[in-house]
Amino acid sequence: MGEEAKQVSASSAAVAHAVCFAGLAAAHYFSGRGALVSDPAHALRLLVVFEAPPVILVFSLLRRDPKRCSFLKAAARGLLGLPIGAFLNAFGAIVLGAPIGIKYWAATTYWSLLMSLFTFVPAACVFGASKVNWQIVLSHSTYCRPTDAVDYMISAPAHGAVIGAWLGAWPMPLDWERPWQFSMYFYSERKEDGDY
Repeated sequence: MGEEAKQVSASSAAVAHAVCFAGLAAAHYFSGRGALVSDPAHALRLLVVFEAPPVILVFSLLRRDPKRCSFLKAAARGLLGLPIGAFLNAFGAIVLGAPIGIKYWAATTYWSLLMSLFTFVPAACVFGASKVNWQIVLSHSTYCRPTDAVDYMISAPAHGAVIGAWLGAWPMPLDWERPWQFSMYFYSERKEDGDY
């Protein structure tokens, strides 16, 4: 990492994460109670709309080498990283079983954009296209050797978002909207009751 690393104090890191959390809290407030269950596309859209500006703003201010990279350039890198990361997240989600089709397209797109905000956008704002920095921060080597606070501010939430999303989905039952899965459940319930 030959670039000049910007030093961030613990209080600055806490303020940065508090600003990002404020975006989540505002989106949750405006979406309403239980909106993720009743209307997930609407709730995820609000989360993306309220969370994108603070994340891009905060991590563009924390950019690596501020002498060569302006704030606007870092923000543009974040805006460019948003759809690229969303595409990669959507691809991974669909490969691992996310429903595809017109009915689920909006929810999958907004979920992918939100995951991109937590995983790709911070690194894109801070590092840009530096392959070495991306590999160092998103690999396990960040936790194994001393590094600066910005690296931890990017890698810990990125790893947490990915691991939390997949572990949160792991115990979920089968997709009951598929006819063959619903019918197996329906018939097994009827047999237990003694009703055929």
